[in-house]
Amino acid sequence: MEDFLTAHFWVAVGQIILIDILLGGDNAVVIALACRQLPKAQRTKGIVWGTVGAIVLRVILIAFALTLLKVPFLKLVGGLLLLWIGVKLIAPDDEDGHDNIQGSDKLWGAVKTIIVADLVMSIDNVIAIAGAAQGAG
Repeated sequence: MEDFLTAHFWVAVGQIILIDILLGGDNAVVIALACRQLPKAQRTKGIVWGTVGAIVLRVILIAFALTLLKVPFLKLVGGLLLLWIGVKLIAPDDEDGHDNIQGSDKLWGAVKTIIVADLVMSIDNVIAIAGAAQGAG
């Protein structure tokens, strides 16, 4: 209980929140695109349920990532993978990545789209958050 009162704990919480906000901006775009064809009455429900599903999925993934970070040399492999991803991002590419997100006119179709897209796009967020959480512990 004393850990909640230390500055170290709150700095770590702040880092985790900042990382998630910075890396999670694309998820808001996905939510908007997935719910754009829903009737106005269902749009808010789609946004809320999709967001709740994405948050639950993110918590599960973070727990899994924390476990994986204990594997020897996994950080080295992850660093090399991030280097490769960085090079691919710098290379010119005509794809936006968000143009293939299908909107749905059904509530649960939109929620499913949000959760699946969040799963695919949040791997970097999960690894960064797990790393920050492990470094804080």
